[in-house]
Amino acid sequence: MLNVKIIKKNYGTKFAYINVKTLKGGAAMSWNRRDLFKLGILGAVVGGIGKLATGTAQAVPIFGGEPTFNDVYKQIGRYIFLVPGKFAGLVAAYDMSTGMCLAWANMSIWAGNRTPIVHHLAAFASPDPYKEFEFVVNTQGGKNLYIYGVATPVKDPDPGFNIWRIKYDGSKMVLLEEVDKTTGLGLGVHVTAAPDNKHFAVADGQKDIFAVFEKGEGTAPSKVKTAVFFDWEPNNKELSRAWLDGGTLIIKKLHPPYDYIGTKGNKLDWELVPGGELFAEQGKVTGARVRNACALDSLTWNPTKPYAAAALRTIGCAVIFNTRTWEPVACLVGSDKFAKHGYKLPIKKVSADEWEVKFPFVPTPAHQAGFHPSGNYFVLMNNVRENSMPVFDCSSSDPGKWTKIASVGDPSWRGAYPNPFHMVFTPNGKKLFVTLWWPAPTPNGLAVVDTDTWKIEKTITIGPDIHTLAITYDGKHLLGVFSGYQKTHSGMYVLRVKDYKLLGYLPSPLGHHDCVIVPRTTKDLYVSRCTTT
Repeated sequence: MLNVKIIKKNYGTKFAYINVKTLKGGAAMSWNRRDLFKLGILGAVVGGIGKLATGTAQAVPIFGGEPTFNDVYKQIGRYIFLVPGKFAGLVAAYDMSTGMCLAWANMSIWAGNRTPIVHHLAAFASPDPYKEFEFVVNTQGGKNLYIYGVATPVKDPDPGFNIWRIKYDGSKMVLLEEVDKTTGLGLGVHVTAAPDNKHFAVADGQKDIFAVFEKGEGTAPSKVKTAVFFDWEPNNKELSRAWLDGGTLIIKKLHPPYDYIGTKGNKLDWELVPGGELFAEQGKVTGARVRNACALDSLTWNPTKPYAAAALRTIGCAVIFNTRTWEPVACLVGSDKFAKHGYKLPIKKVSADEWEVKFPFVPTPAHQAGFHPSGNYFVLMNNVRENSMPVFDCSSSDPGKWTKIASVGDPSWRGAYPNPFHMVFTPNGKKLFVTLWWPAPTPNGLAVVDTDTWKIEKTITIGPDIHTLAITYDGKHLLGVFSGYQKTHSGMYVLRVKDYKLLGYLPSPLGHHDCVIVPRTTKDLYVSRCTTT
């Protein structure tokens, strides 16, 4: 029997005693430092336990060294945390069981040092990521370089919009394919891996295009399975009313040969920043076709049903696609102002490869979106005007029957901030973590949502400018990144899920905007950069 009690705390030092009762026959009891670490006695060693007489009990003082970093990392487990440095121009793979960086690759060098904005990524499942794994990462280019106020001597930024497929071979990162060049589709926002681990999607909010690719084997080129273009024809041509007064959402399939390399096809000169969904109507963003922008954010995959959701920011909706035919089958709108419409609008097919949706008005922009790991719920983030997160029951096999069942929010969410931003579910689906974003240097936080009630259980302050989230696949730890726009603090952090304790920060100067824990199984993908952004 081992009882530990802290009996005195003085000047920050803890003195503890163990009450030990030895086994019958005088057998010694051995407790290593890891055992004591788990019990809360960090880095302690026990002396003289084996000398106690049979059946006796004695208070033995514990003394010894402090815990090492290894003691802490071992609690997290063997996971590879893959993080891009948004303005550092690279991707690094961290071994969370040791704290070591296993490898890194500098995309800015590959692009000629003129496109440092490494944006989003997704990793494919690998049985042993320490031996090898593949991932896809993209970049932004053009005038995106200037919108965050980061000092740069570059006067002529590269067109960018690169998509790289990369392999970690157990020692280094190897470029397998420049997907934008092999396919003609240069896209710069969210990247997601399909639940089958064989396909991936890349979306872009300046061109309003998403493409789905069949991943190439080795250095063989990837193949385009579908490419979809969104366009907006406003009822009111006045920019300030171009979305508020409604219009027609046009959905078209694109066909090869594709010609969207670099900035070609951009409606907007730069992506709408977080909380900047109204910048288009306010005339704060330039571009060739600003009033036609849908500001496509991502394509997220339902893990258990043949559907995927495209989230459109300025239109405030999610278009649901059948992933077998890649035809749109539902248009979900989460605002309560669409209650009389059943929170959805009909999709009309106007030709073999074109559809349209008539919007009487647009109540609020949206942003991020994602599916519950069961595939039975879908969350869409209403931003700026409503700041709530509508939840849809999508347990039906027919998306036309998906119904809104809740709105997650708080009365303190007013105006553009805090902005419900990125999300991740726990593997058991019981909790949803959501980042609450404010412009730096205002501290940002996390909202913990109970998915049985769809109520906010707790909020946790983290630091400035926090972004995407990842969860270890045993469900024990949440990993996150902050300062994706590299103006203030920068680093990574670890949260213990069972009690929401912030365990601490890991230093990194790279300014991270995205992250993913490399999955080992397709089931891991259900809470990875597949179902949520």
